[in-house]
Amino acid sequence: MSDDQTHESGAPWRNFYGRIHGKTLNQAQKDYLVEDLDGLSPGPVTWEENPDRTLLDLATRYGGKPIWLEIGFGGGEHLVHMAKTYPDVEIIGCEPYVNGVAALLGRLRRAPEVQNASIHAGDVRDLFDVLPEGCIEKAFLNYPDPWPKKRHHRRRFVTAEHLEPLHRVLKPAAEFRVATDIPDYVRQTMEEVPQAGFEWLAEGPEDWRKPWADWPSTRYEQKAIREGRTPHYMTFRKV
Repeated sequence: MSDDQTHESGAPWRNFYGRIHGKTLNQAQKDYLVEDLDGLSPGPVTWEENPDRTLLDLATRYGGKPIWLEIGFGGGEHLVHMAKTYPDVEIIGCEPYVNGVAALLGRLRRAPEVQNASIHAGDVRDLFDVLPEGCIEKAFLNYPDPWPKKRHHRRRFVTAEHLEPLHRVLKPAAEFRVATDIPDYVRQTMEEVPQAGFEWLAEGPEDWRKPWADWPSTRYEQKAIREGRTPHYMTFRKV
């Protein structure tokens, strides 16, 4: 790392605290990564591929379709469901956890009708660098890593480091959905997301107690309910 807080490649020095690898992948998952991942890329995102940080030409790549973004797609249940439900929308999923990426690739193999999903297997901040301003029509943050210890709360997605570039890449009046079962994550979301230029769309308690009409219950949510935690569904709009 140089004195100006950048890597030799020119990339900004960004600490990444989440897991990249989990349990050993099986052979089929390894095959998915080798055979399918490159073809699902939204374009050159990493600093190695795109050191000049040239903006992606998404209009050409996706034929002018509306583009949605899922930040941390876990095992891909929600992303595949939404891609099936809205075939005329392109959904870009970001996930640095290799096991989650492999799980999504497996789901896509088993759903060949889904042709509107793209994957960036890495840090969403690198994708933010190369997304054109105002190109995303809807964004999802579902059951993000809670980082429960107070000293780690700055690692959560709902901080200015992530919310400011998210706001930039969203279209005016774009929707940003957040689902979490962690009360303190709800608190931080309600404090920091409005400060970043979003308005909360709830008119009453049912607006955050009930999931969205097109919401598929994920394994994370089912685990939370089994363990007695209450899911919250918060909808914001870019101001």
